[in-house]
Amino acid sequence: MTTHIIIILIIIVIFTIFLLYSITYNKFQDYIIKINESESKIDDALREKFDIILKLNNIIKEKIKTNKILVDDLSKIKNVSSFEMDRKLVEAMNKVNFVKDKYSQVESDEEVIKLLYNIEDIDESLRAFKKFYNETITEYNKLIRIFPYNIVGTILKYKEKTFFDGKDMSDDDIKDFKI
Repeated sequence: MTTHIIIILIIIVIFTIFLLYSITYNKFQDYIIKINESESKIDDALREKFDIILKLNNIIKEKIKTNKILVDDLSKIKNVSSFEMDRKLVEAMNKVNFVKDKYSQVESDEEVIKLLYNIEDIDESLRAFKKFYNETITEYNKLIRIFPYNIVGTILKYKEKTFFDGKDMSDDDIKDFKI
């Protein structure tokens, strides 16, 4: 009789471990899906912003009749992370705004105004997507650090992810924080 009880207890323990593993695994998968979804939305918005900035660049060059490179040649950017693409597009927009403010014919152009308005809409969406992404990353990184999730995370070789601002919070380099 005691052998049967021991076997039943072993089965219960194995079932409980399997159940806890499944719950933990599913929790990780939920966050991974949310992260991937928000990354996809960020990528789409960045691609749209990229296209509009290229249009703006061409319109501005035509308006002020110059062949000078106003915005770094964005069309040559390939295989960069969303983090880096976002930084490059912010730099490009700063240059576009500088030129727009300097030349009244650019600032008053209806097409330029419309494209700038579209970029403002995209930037607003990007802020929301980045906020959601960073909040989800925070929760995901918490799971990797707390028991029993850290055990499953170690088994599955999950690593902490960086926030969208690109700051590596686990190092001592405080200068890698980008504004």
